[in-house]
Amino acid sequence: MQSLLARKLLVITGKGGVGKSTMAAAVGMLAAREGRRTIVVEVGEQSRLAELFGVHEPEPGAQVRLERNLSTISIDPDQALLEWLQALGGRVSGRLLASSGTFQYFAAAAPGAKELVSMVKIWQLTRGGRRDGSHELVVLDAPATGHALGMLASPRTFGAIARVGPVAGQTRHVQELLQDPARTAYIAVALATEMAVTEALEVQEGLQRELGRELGAVIVNELLPRRFTPAEMTRIDAVEPAVAGAGRRQRAAGTRGGRAVSAATESRGVEDAGNGALSPELARAAVHAARAVHERSRFQHNQLARLRRRSFEVLGVPFVWGEGLDLEAVRSIGEHLGRKL
Repeated sequence: MQSLLARKLLVITGKGGVGKSTMAAAVGMLAAREGRRTIVVEVGEQSRLAELFGVHEPEPGAQVRLERNLSTISIDPDQALLEWLQALGGRVSGRLLASSGTFQYFAAAAPGAKELVSMVKIWQLTRGGRRDGSHELVVLDAPATGHALGMLASPRTFGAIARVGPVAGQTRHVQELLQDPARTAYIAVALATEMAVTEALEVQEGLQRELGRELGAVIVNELLPRRFTPAEMTRIDAVEPAVAGAGRRQRAAGTRGGRAVSAATESRGVEDAGNGALSPELARAAVHAARAVHERSRFQHNQLARLRRRSFEVLGVPFVWGEGLDLEAVRSIGEHLGRKL
């Protein structure tokens, strides 16, 4: 199977909040480390990858070199549309065009215009290779599912209006790029939740409907490990009643001896089947924590099974413990994915 990193364009999308931008950054860093001249494209006004590398408020629309073989750019659809119309309009100034009623009308009335010009800029980034010093791989940190599918459908939507001329030619080039399995691959990012997995399945359906394409892989983020076997959970479930029973026996023994067992005495612990002193409060907390982790992990793997039943290539990314993801954490995620991509 052709490596996903061997394409010209990797489109990464998924439900908002699942770590899509983190995965796009990790994949971009992985490709750059493997020697491919890579650019990560963000759409909108955000520049998350540049900020991750300590570059704050980069020049809008400008490519930012981050490290060897790795750059990033943020495409503002409104600005891209303005530049596109200005190029078509010759000497008409950008300020005049932006303030004109014609531009506002066109931007509102032309279906898929902003999405199309964004895709045209992305197509332009994919052209060329190492010989001319341009990018070998473009990683598109696409918007969330619905908007991303709208972007990918824009050549067909807008192509119904523009059938001849330079606009038609650009539309055709973008459509060919998106439909070509040798040049473009699609990755969905999800959490192992019912809603996020359902949205990943919707990405697959949208790709089939709009482009006749399939997902190359699904990255499932924030997976918890399976810490306990069923046999171990049976033993864990037996701890709480055993500790509670020992506590009752201790209190009863204290009462028969003519005194009540104080809270301080009880807190010093009871003997649990030779496992050492364990207070009832600590035992209950430990058992409840173990059950919660086990149930969450079991639910996550059930969601993974939903994806695997559809024959998707499923790439799991373990949960990263900490207050936030820094550059090294994202780099380590890329290294993890590299073992599977």
